[in-house]
Amino acid sequence: MEKSCPECGEKIIGRTDKKFCSDYCRNAYHNKANKDSSNLIRNTNNQLRKNHRILEELNPNDKTSVTRTKLLAKGFSFEVFTSIYVTKTGNQYFFVYDQGYLKLENDFYALVKRN
Repeated sequence: MEKSCPECGEKIIGRTDKKFCSDYCRNAYHNKANKDSSNLIRNTNNQLRKNHRILEELNPNDKTSVTRTKLLAKGFSFEVFTSIYVTKTGNQYFFVYDQGYLKLENDFYALVKRN
């Protein structure tokens, strides 16, 4: 039984369990399959990565405080986060994966890392 490459349609030569004719076709096939389906998803994921990098950079010791101005100067977006944690006292922590922030008084934010 002849198998053909799902990317380019070429005949596959080699091992019986081989699925693609070349590394190029394998990579192209998977890149297409895993491509973000829209600009909204791509832009949101990029901003989440950027926010995470900023929080990680400003919070090397897993707990610190920083001003809103400093976060904004680095390009942080307060509109994009992955989850919200509400404490028993009603405080809302916004998390970007494992890095979180809590609004304090006078435009300060407490930065934390969830373990």
